[in-house]
Amino acid sequence: MARAESAAPPRRGRPASTVLARPDDEPTATALLAAAVQVMGANGYHGASVRDIASAAGTSPAILYHHFDSKQGLLVTMCDRGLDVLVRATEDALDLAGDDPADRLGAIVAAHVRVHMESQRESLIGNSELRALEAPGRALIVAKRDAQQRLFDRVVRDGVRRGAFTTEHPDDAARFVTAACTSIATWYRPGGALEADEIVARYRAIALDAVGYRR
Repeated sequence: MARAESAAPPRRGRPASTVLARPDDEPTATALLAAAVQVMGANGYHGASVRDIASAAGTSPAILYHHFDSKQGLLVTMCDRGLDVLVRATEDALDLAGDDPADRLGAIVAAHVRVHMESQRESLIGNSELRALEAPGRALIVAKRDAQQRLFDRVVRDGVRRGAFTTEHPDDAARFVTAACTSIATWYRPGGALEADEIVARYRAIALDAVGYRR
C-alpha cells in the first residue's frame, strides 16, 4: 500500500482544524492534533501513520509520542474533545432556549448543525472512525455520544408529554433528528447554494415536522 504524503492538503472548502485546541495545550500538541485531523481526514485512521502525522505537524514521531501515548491515544483525544465541543454547545443552547418545546428543539438542532458545519473533518473522523477505537477509549466516546443523544431524547419526550409534539415514537424521532443533523458534515460546503443560517432554519423546520409539532 502506498504511503500517504507527509503533508496531505486539507480538502477543498474545509478550513484547518482549530476546534480541538485548548488554551493550555503546548503549541506542538495543537499542531499534532491539527495534523491528525488533516491526515486522518484524507486517508482514514488506518491509512495515516504516526510518521505522516508528525511530518504534517513539522515534527518527529518521537515528539508525537511525548504528547500522545500512541496513534490510538491521539484518535481518542480527537473524538473526546470534539464531543466535548458538541455537548457543551448543545447544553448552552438548551439553557438559553426558554420553556417552549419548539424553541428548545430548534435551539439544540441549531447547535448540533452548526458544530457539524464548522468542524466537518473532525465530525467525519469521529463518526467514521468509531470502529477503530479500542477499549477503554471506545467506551468513553460512546458514553459521550449517548449523552448528546439523551439531550435530544429528553427534549422530544418533554414536548410529547406537554402535547406540543404528536409523534408516537419520540425516541426514534429524536434519533432521526440527530442522525440527519450529523449527516450535514458529509455534504456541506462553505460558499454553496445555501448560507449556513438557511441550512439551520431548514433543519429546525424538518426536525419539528419529524416530531409532529402542533403549530
